[in-house]
Amino acid sequence: MGHLQRGGAVAAVLGLLLAATPAAADPPDRYRNPISADFADTFADPVVVRGPDGLWYAYGTSDPLKEGEKTAHRVPVARSADLVDWTYVGDAFGPDQRPAFAAPGAAFWAPDVRYVDGRWVMYVTVTDTTVSDDTFDTAVGAATAPSPAGPWTFSDTPVVAPRPGPGGGYLWTIDPSQFTDVDGTKYLYYGSYYGGVSVTELSPDGLRAVGEPTLVAIDNKFEGSYVLRHDGWYYLFASTANCCAGPATGYSVHVGRSRSPHGPFVDREGVSLTASRAGGTPVLTQNGNRWIGTGHNGFLTDLSGQDWIVYHAIDRADPYLDEPFGINERPMLIDRLDWVNGWPTVNAGAGPSDGPRPAPVTTARLDERFTSASLAGWRTAGDWRVTGGALTGTGTLTSRSATGGDVRAEADLRVGDADAAGLSLGGRVTVTVDAAGRLTASQGDRTATSAAPANFDPADRHNLAVEVRGRQLVAELSPARLGDQLATVALRLDRPAAGPLSLVATGGRAEFDNVSAARLYRPAHRLAPTPRVGAPLPAYSDEFSDGLAPAWQWVRRNPDATVADGQLRWPVEAADLTGTSNSAGVLLRDAPTGDYVAETKVTLDLGEETVRNFQQAGMVAYVDDDRFARLSQVAIWNTRQVEYGYELPFAGQPVYGGNIVGPPAKTTWLRLAHHVDPATGEHEFRAGSSRDGVTWTWGGVWTFPAGTTPRIGLVAHGGDQPPVTAEFDYLRFYR
Repeated sequence: MGHLQRGGAVAAVLGLLLAATPAAADPPDRYRNPISADFADTFADPVVVRGPDGLWYAYGTSDPLKEGEKTAHRVPVARSADLVDWTYVGDAFGPDQRPAFAAPGAAFWAPDVRYVDGRWVMYVTVTDTTVSDDTFDTAVGAATAPSPAGPWTFSDTPVVAPRPGPGGGYLWTIDPSQFTDVDGTKYLYYGSYYGGVSVTELSPDGLRAVGEPTLVAIDNKFEGSYVLRHDGWYYLFASTANCCAGPATGYSVHVGRSRSPHGPFVDREGVSLTASRAGGTPVLTQNGNRWIGTGHNGFLTDLSGQDWIVYHAIDRADPYLDEPFGINERPMLIDRLDWVNGWPTVNAGAGPSDGPRPAPVTTARLDERFTSASLAGWRTAGDWRVTGGALTGTGTLTSRSATGGDVRAEADLRVGDADAAGLSLGGRVTVTVDAAGRLTASQGDRTATSAAPANFDPADRHNLAVEVRGRQLVAELSPARLGDQLATVALRLDRPAAGPLSLVATGGRAEFDNVSAARLYRPAHRLAPTPRVGAPLPAYSDEFSDGLAPAWQWVRRNPDATVADGQLRWPVEAADLTGTSNSAGVLLRDAPTGDYVAETKVTLDLGEETVRNFQQAGMVAYVDDDRFARLSQVAIWNTRQVEYGYELPFAGQPVYGGNIVGPPAKTTWLRLAHHVDPATGEHEFRAGSSRDGVTWTWGGVWTFPAGTTPRIGLVAHGGDQPPVTAEFDYLRFYR
């Protein structure tokens, strides 16, 4: 099908795709990243949806899929029955297929696929348009399809048109992500480093931006947004740092939350994502295994109710698709997304997985797709029949198998001409949706009700999911299980809801499909341990109380750096360490052997809002001028960030990239936690930052090869205009 697709017979391929539904097989109970390995070496910016056929569909950005292929696919599409084994099934768009506003050479990046008012909509970055001769006058386009498999038809009007930038060129109108709120309002989040991330309201059909956009994440820090609603909060996931620096890529996912889809979104410390000293709490960042550049995420929920994050990453041993400094090789990964104390984190904070892991739950003890006309295994009361791969009927249809214990039950549902339809657990608790869109959970005289939006259409397909944990029931109604609930109810039960699952429809016929009842997932309650700060090591530490200790050594001594009154004062130099510049001073000392934590406290008044590239001060793990990890608070255009930069030699030249930690303050505490991997001998350095010296945010890990001897030091460089002096209170080591 791949050759046929590239030959342009798009409709034929998609017809085959729809017809060739694979037979169900026993799902794997383990998986290993990357999950795209069977069909793609690279599959960047992935999103995943569950289709009405019960299968999962993944979409990626336009790149070649395989080494040596050289030709970019036009939004490649893959399909899976279990979220583990994937098959490439064609491209969403043919070689000559593009919207009217797209230039002939336009590429399509970062698709987002949603179910909007009875049809599937793909929002996609169009990299080059006809509005100007600029080859990066980006816009957000949309295409519609009757199914996640296509065929896709472009709308010839952009959802968000190219936007001229105040500094010239065009704002980066890329990385769209759609969200439907509980009142039915549709939104689109979009944007990147030039212009920031904004949200705009969409027309009812989801195909046009209306009203004025609102900035929700500052420029020069965030892109690749994804918004979902959880426990009454709106969470904005966004990627930060560089996506594509090969073996030095430090891309990661951060989050803020709000009570409104318009924001303001703030991080765990209460710092806004639009502040100049920009907030953002890490959700997913590299942990020292093979994966770096872990970012641009999608989201899904498996049949047990467990949330998962899909994203791309780079194997640091194989960072490029073909040749060095070409296309970055970014396969698709999946990992568990946990919610601990109200905040999302991957694998309870452990980060990306490399090795066998428990697989998502994609089949259940009760798992009915209605591919057969037979209703064996069900007890019928009323009129029920299977037609067109779905169940329609009125009355009650009861499974012959029980659903004891904590359970998640769900179904794709069309209320149709029924007065109400839904699920009943054990005959004791019933959750229904009525023709007006009211979601109601009831047990005896206990009832909870929530209204879906006024534009609820009973003829449209919705997903109804019911979770019972102990005696607490939570039910959600959503378009397509993507974290954008239209209605949610909670009900405290007076007794457990054990027993068979029933489908119910009253007053008319309703349609059901993809009915399942699975054991409810077990939530994570504790975060993975962060680096332990043990006893101080005074022999390696310096409080700067009596000049500069003799253990210090300079690389390019700065005579203006002085020690007095318990501080090292160092005027920020007009110099740097990156690339071939290698002109900045570095103040170093030997580090202890084994595991340790190094910490400094640095005050650097970089102001706010103004452009001051790239003044910085902080700490460094240093082998030489072309192999170091630099942790500093830094001015990046109008933002102030804690950047954990990294440089290493690769293919004959130095390569630099960065990872972002927590929000900085005028005075920021910084830590580097050192660990030697017992299997490889590599030196792993994890970065941490704090705005008060008490509450710490831990970021990513950079590594140094076995056999090197990294020293720990201080730096203050990046520019001397306007003049500013860094003040270090100490450098301390802890075992």
